[in-house]
Amino acid sequence: MPSPSERVITPKVLREWPLPDPSGGKESRGTVLVVGGSKFTPGAVLLAGEAALRAGAGRLQLAVAEETTIALSIAVPEAKVVGLPGTELAEGADVIALGPGLDDIGRTTELMRDVLGAAGPDTAVVLDAYALGALSKDASLLPRPGRAVLTPNLVEAEHLLGRAPGDDPGPAAAELAERYGAVVSLYGHIASPDGRRWVEESGDVGLGTSGSGDARAGIVAGLLARGAAPAQAACWGAYVHAVSGQRLALRHGRTGFLARELVEEVAHTIATV
Repeated sequence: MPSPSERVITPKVLREWPLPDPSGGKESRGTVLVVGGSKFTPGAVLLAGEAALRAGAGRLQLAVAEETTIALSIAVPEAKVVGLPGTELAEGADVIALGPGLDDIGRTTELMRDVLGAAGPDTAVVLDAYALGALSKDASLLPRPGRAVLTPNLVEAEHLLGRAPGDDPGPAAAELAERYGAVVSLYGHIASPDGRRWVEESGDVGLGTSGSGDARAGIVAGLLARGAAPAQAACWGAYVHAVSGQRLALRHGRTGFLARELVEEVAHTIATV
């Protein structure tokens, strides 16, 4: 059961909170820069980047481990791909999604300082995976929390809180939102630093699959790029992620579908809200 302080996210709620209407060319739907990946986990950046495009972003740029740039350029021909850190792209990005696929906390801390320090004053930020671990050690790594969405899983939330989040993630999300001054999306519970809270209740066990969190972070980034506010992007993102899984469960069963298949459902799910 949702907390009395949480509003359940339904299609009706989202229709009353519509996404900005797409218009103009690709520049009008924003540029997403995904910063992440490593020699052994380049696919996380691919998933996040493609999810951002499926969610409506106009342009995609990827900053990845140098040895993976050619492979990702071929795998994602829609994107501009450069080697890490990608600071030369940060100032022009409307949204920076940082963390997918990174595997070294020290390197991640450096990237956050360099890339977010180079970003423009209005750039929105999505932090995921190792970026959240770095943030748990140094909150100053997030220079503009009012334009940020944090997308932790339960383990990452424990690092951010300094304790286990407990059986109900809602209060934990609210505590994190207040502590870091950012919107937090945690296990279907979304909290804003102004005290508003929502819950998405249709997510199922199949979403707990490798790469699913990278896809969710990319969806949120794409929605931010097309003009959604952080809380709106987090709520729509949680719903689209969950319902895309529902669609796949009809074909594959409750478990067994892949994160790349989630990404392929994103645009259709948004269009049918």
